[in-house]
Amino acid sequence: MELTLERLSESVASAESLEQLARPLLEMLELITGLESVYLTTIDEEAGVQSVDYVRNTGELLIPEGLTVPWSDTLCKRCLEEGRRFTSNASEIWGDSEAARALGIETYASAPIRASNGAVIGTLCGASKHSQSLDPQAFSALNIFSKLIGQHVERERLLEELRRSNEYLANFALTDSLTGLPNRRALHDELGRLLARAARDGSYVIVGIIDLDDFKSINDSYGHVIGDHFLGECAKRLAGIVRDMDMLARVGGDEFAMVAPGPVGEKQAHRVAEQLQKRASEATRGLYALGGRAIDYAGVSAGVIAVRLVTVDQALELADAAMYREKRQRKLFPHGAE
Repeated sequence: MELTLERLSESVASAESLEQLARPLLEMLELITGLESVYLTTIDEEAGVQSVDYVRNTGELLIPEGLTVPWSDTLCKRCLEEGRRFTSNASEIWGDSEAARALGIETYASAPIRASNGAVIGTLCGASKHSQSLDPQAFSALNIFSKLIGQHVERERLLEELRRSNEYLANFALTDSLTGLPNRRALHDELGRLLARAARDGSYVIVGIIDLDDFKSINDSYGHVIGDHFLGECAKRLAGIVRDMDMLARVGGDEFAMVAPGPVGEKQAHRVAEQLQKRASEATRGLYALGGRAIDYAGVSAGVIAVRLVTVDQALELADAAMYREKRQRKLFPHGAE
């Protein structure tokens, strides 16, 4: 038994997950207590249920792993409420318990598993169909193991919270807070990835810079709240012209950008860029109902190009130059006439 406990202790020390910790602890608990079934549960008081997560059955009593029972009728709840950690005559003390009667439990021991705030989040239990006693060593093991599991669960929860926080911060760092679109940093990363792929397979990358013409006058005339709503509506309309594989980003106060994987053929790539440029202008042109006001907007100036074998900065500079050419053209011919 000493060799077995030593081996199990090594397993506990190297455990990286709750299951890797619980399995050897349950095996040790069975060896120390001699109980037919030892198991670990979690408690969801809000849902009113207790679930059996991990079990070691070695006798007539078979506690099914994955069993979920109403928390109100469990022996664990009764133990907590009555301050009773052990009984060898459950049928007499808790004769009204349907769970105990259905399973035929006579000997029962339980230790709560608590979070750092003291809340009971689970239990470590042992049970048998036959009446038997437990020595002090068994009680000590039950208490120590429940604390070990509680510490591990708390650590896993903290690690999960840390992971979620880091994920949120990472997303926050790559997202424009007003529109919810990716920001300049995210666009640079995606454009770099697309250019690297294009260099490998000989394809083109579609890059566009989009400027909201006359946005300053909208802000000045209607205020920043209406201006922000206008930005959000423009973002939605522009998002409607890009595919799932493309990226639309807000890269400045009144400036958006888009990047997309393009085809291999040069003519086809330039045709795709021209179509996107036209669609960007058409999608943003028209009436905007904002704060009880109707704004008739002439549309954005967009410069969309197809590139390859350039750097990120060069690609954006070329698209920016194309946008300014379009802007000058729109000023010269506001109605599209030549």
